[in-house]
Amino acid sequence: MNGSPISYSDQKYKVLGTRPIRHDGTDKVTGRAIYTNDVHFPDMVHGKILRSPHPHARIKSIDTSAAEALPGVFAVITGQDWPNLKDKIADLGEGAVNLSDLGENCMAQEKVLFKGHPVAAVAARSVHVAEEALALIQVAYEPLPSVIDVLEAMQDDAPILHESLRTDHLGKPGDQPTNVATHLQFETGDLDAGFAAADVVIEREYKTAMVHQAYIEPQNSVALWNEDGKLKIWTSTQGAFACRAQVAELLQIPLSSVTVTPCEIGGGFGGKIPVYLEPVAALLSRKCGRPVKMVMQRDEVFEATGPTPGTVIRIKLGATREGKLVAGDAWLAYEAGAFPGGMLGPGCMCVFSCVDLPNARVNGFDVCLNKPKVQPYRAPGATQAAFAFESAMNELAETLGMCRLIFRQLNAAKEGTRRVDGPIYPKVGLVECLKAAEESEHWNTPLEGAHRGRGIAAGFWFNIGLKSSVSATVNNDGTVSLLEGSTDIGGTRTSIAMQLAETLGIAAEDVHPKVVDTDSVGYTDVTGGSRTTFATGLAAYEVGLDLRKQLCRRAATLWECEAEDVTFEAGTFSHNGNSLTFRELAAKLPETGQPVVGRASISKDCSTNAFGVHLCDVEVDPETGKVRILRYTAIQDAGKAIHPSYVEGQLQGGAAQGIGWALNEEYFYRDDHTIANSSLLDYRIPTCYDLPMIDTIIVEVPNPDHPYGVRGVGETPIVAPPAAVAAAISRACGVRMRELPMSPPKLWKAIAEAKQTQA
Repeated sequence: MNGSPISYSDQKYKVLGTRPIRHDGTDKVTGRAIYTNDVHFPDMVHGKILRSPHPHARIKSIDTSAAEALPGVFAVITGQDWPNLKDKIADLGEGAVNLSDLGENCMAQEKVLFKGHPVAAVAARSVHVAEEALALIQVAYEPLPSVIDVLEAMQDDAPILHESLRTDHLGKPGDQPTNVATHLQFETGDLDAGFAAADVVIEREYKTAMVHQAYIEPQNSVALWNEDGKLKIWTSTQGAFACRAQVAELLQIPLSSVTVTPCEIGGGFGGKIPVYLEPVAALLSRKCGRPVKMVMQRDEVFEATGPTPGTVIRIKLGATREGKLVAGDAWLAYEAGAFPGGMLGPGCMCVFSCVDLPNARVNGFDVCLNKPKVQPYRAPGATQAAFAFESAMNELAETLGMCRLIFRQLNAAKEGTRRVDGPIYPKVGLVECLKAAEESEHWNTPLEGAHRGRGIAAGFWFNIGLKSSVSATVNNDGTVSLLEGSTDIGGTRTSIAMQLAETLGIAAEDVHPKVVDTDSVGYTDVTGGSRTTFATGLAAYEVGLDLRKQLCRRAATLWECEAEDVTFEAGTFSHNGNSLTFRELAAKLPETGQPVVGRASISKDCSTNAFGVHLCDVEVDPETGKVRILRYTAIQDAGKAIHPSYVEGQLQGGAAQGIGWALNEEYFYRDDHTIANSSLLDYRIPTCYDLPMIDTIIVEVPNPDHPYGVRGVGETPIVAPPAAVAAAISRACGVRMRELPMSPPKLWKAIAEAKQTQA
């Protein structure tokens, strides 16, 4: 049941908190919105990629001559067509990236490191001719031993993926070849003293499987390397500027030579930040002199684009008999996939993020193995950590004989809490979310019936700031044209336009937002990290202030007074009995001088710190292990819900994905280390038959780092579901599941083993 947000602010708004129709709604529902697959050119050709059948092998030779001779083939490339990127490091807007690894993930050089690794690409007059040409390419492989288990990959005798890789051990490099790229450690307080003060200590191990974002639209790109040396790209991306930087660095061409147009995007969830097809299509276009379109098939998406890592996590918690947490120790091993640099860091920072824990230590390991290079997936790294920690919290509460909700309230992170990795929280809303859960109809409704249980779990995500730019023009009819660089995922055009409208005192419908290419607006970081409504919205607020100042000067010109004497309130400019609405003043702009154009760029180095609490009721069939979700409620602090419907949608979407992660989703590997379920038929994501209506409760504890109190909301909702579902299953059938997914075969086996033990 969705209702009005629970607000902890007295601030009243005209536009914020309303539910206007989304600005791009008409184009979306009529099918007129332009996705990359809608981009066509008269002389366009089609590209396809040849992928490795082996999870680990040395490339001895590649013969492309037969493919090149096939009629209708215009270009063939291999790793030899790429610039030498050895030992090149670049900052591409999301941190330092090893260009060699990024390039080799797009096209293998000397070795293939996972099944599906690209080894060659073809451009031809049709997709069918391109596929025929791929079959003519002869690749000689020397198969090598492979490893796909994270603990096995950490062993000294494991097959080594990268002979040059050495463990970065707390900032110091190791001296032996290894698959362990990084060892992180965070520590606060005195861990030994903390556990000594504990009356109850539990220690558990948890495992999660590799899962995919499973966005509806596969990766696709169109590239045109023009005769003037300029490269134009149309693509499905979460960050046009990040895409531009990656392509320019990989191809070693000037940044100014690349223009990226972000088309509409059919989902991303973090998986469409890195490039895959864009540089390949660009090289093919340069070689054949034509625009090249490339679209992945679903098996390519699963096998060769970034899923989120599987993990092994060990949690040790200590508490007093009164229920106060005194110590926590976490050991996390995260899959990186074929190349170093996974989701380990966020996982380590988030594992204890929901509690005020005086003594804590975290050890984390980023591990390479013969799987696709992992990429972000909605709060990357946090869901796995929360599954382990929140499951341990539920078990510890029950061991103490305490209510799981009260136990969390007693230990909840709040303003002044220091996270294990150092930051101290400003005003945050976890306590308020727990209160909302306690007072909710869901929590207070008895759950009746056999084999039924109720679970609870909390979740956290930082939500980043980073850089955003916008520009705006006041039109004579009283509307405002807004240009931005943030890919719209989930309605951000509207949430950003609403913040500008609130600042100018006009209707949301009077702002016309447009997402433009990299040549048409200032630098903007990716749509990710739950940053867009917060950061690009903040830029829209700043440009609104700029426009207001300019319009005050125009009003002063009309009234022959000083601009400082003109007041602005709720969309009306006034001075000494004279007043003009925004629309009226806009109509008089031609009388006062040049057009009114504003611009703003922001760079926020902060987190918006979003917390959520989820409640889940399930029914377990003990004969089959099937779990049915009976009821689900997602509660979250949004700071200020700009458009409540979109916030509710984010909460529901994240919960749905988290439930899928909990119950069914996983990469299933054969004995030869190849993926067995690389299709949406075999990779089970939830459908409408698997989920109830997901209720939401929006809590509003204003974020002190935003003028309207906005917090990011998009990622936190996926963090808590697996732990909440696991807790509900435990209550329903008495079995504690410590491995994801909790699929029917695994749960049935656990129930059967529990019965044997009891017998």
